[in-house]
Amino acid sequence: MKKIVTFGEIMLRLTPEGFRRFSQASSFDVVYGGGESNVAVSLANYGLPVDFVTRLPENDLGECALMEMRKRGVGVDHIVRGGERLGIYFLEMGAVTRGSKVVYDRAHSGMASIEKGMVDWEAVFTDAQWFHWTGITPAISQGAADACLEAIQTANKMGVTVSTDLNYRKNLWKYGKEPSEIMPDLVAGCDIILGNEEDAEKHFDIHPEGVDVTQGDSVEAKAYISVGKQLMERFPRCKKVIVTLRGSISASHNSWAGVLYDGDHLYESPTYQITHIVDRVGGGDSFMGGLIYGLLTYPDDDQQALNFAVAASCLKHTIYGDANLATIGEVEKLMSGDASGRVSR
Repeated sequence: MKKIVTFGEIMLRLTPEGFRRFSQASSFDVVYGGGESNVAVSLANYGLPVDFVTRLPENDLGECALMEMRKRGVGVDHIVRGGERLGIYFLEMGAVTRGSKVVYDRAHSGMASIEKGMVDWEAVFTDAQWFHWTGITPAISQGAADACLEAIQTANKMGVTVSTDLNYRKNLWKYGKEPSEIMPDLVAGCDIILGNEEDAEKHFDIHPEGVDVTQGDSVEAKAYISVGKQLMERFPRCKKVIVTLRGSISASHNSWAGVLYDGDHLYESPTYQITHIVDRVGGGDSFMGGLIYGLLTYPDDDQQALNFAVAASCLKHTIYGDANLATIGEVEKLMSGDASGRVSR
C-alpha cells in the first residue's frame, strides 16, 4: 500500500497532574502531540505506512519529538530541521462543569518560521496516495500557510488525494491575516473536507440552515446536509464532506457522532454517550485518522468508514494524551455494539 503523508506542527504538551488548575501546578506531565502528528500516529497504529512532515529545532526537545514519532511507527525521513524552538502548549484539564483551557507558546518555533521551498514535496509524495493537513497549520504563520499551499498544489499535480480538517483556532490567527484570506485557496485543492459548523462559519461564512447549534446533542444530523452542499458548491473538487457532531453535556460527558455527505446521500453514524472523558484533546484528530483508514479499507462503503471513524474517536476519549492508541480490534468491537469494557484475558 502507498503511504499517507501528514504535515503540521508537533508540540510539547504540558499538563498539571490530575485535574489541577494552572495555579495549583507544581509539576507538569509531558506529552508530544499536534493535530497532524496525532493523525499520523493513529494511521501507523492501524498498520498503514505514514510519514509525518514538519520542521523541528536541532536541540534535545526536537529529538524527543522525533523519538515519539519513531516509537509509534511514523516515518520521519522528510522532517526538516531548523528554527529556534519547539512549540509548547499548556493544557488545564476540565472536569464536569469546568471546561478545559489551552495556552499556546509557539511563537518562533520551527514550524512558525518555515517557508516555502524548505520541503521537497515531490520527494515527499513519491509513492504517496494521500496527503492530510489541517487549518491549524496555515493559522501559525504566513510561511506555514505558503508551505501548506505548496504541498497541496504538488499533491494535486501528482494525483495524491488531499484531505483537510478545517480546525478553526481563534487564538492562532495572529499574524495579520484572516482565515477567509488564506483558507479558500488551500481548501480548493482538497478532495475530502472534515469540519463542524463553527469551522465552516469562521473560515467561509457558511452556516447550517435551520440549526440551533446551542442545542448540543438534540441537533438533527440531517440539518447539516446544508453545510455539505454549500462547501461542495464553493469547492467543486471536494467529493465528501464530513461533520463531527459533539454534544457537550459537561466537560466530562459528551455525546459523539458524525455525518458524511457525498453529494447525493447523507450517512449518519450511531451516537455514543461518552460519560467519563479521560482526555478529549485529539478527539477530532482520532476521527480523521479513523476516517482515512476507513475510506481506504472500505472504499465502497462510506457508512462503514464513517462508523469506524466515530467508534475510533469515541475510544480516544478514554485514552490520556493527544494520540489515539486504540487498536483495530478494539474499534471493531465497539462498532459491533460491545461497549462493556470487560477485561480481555
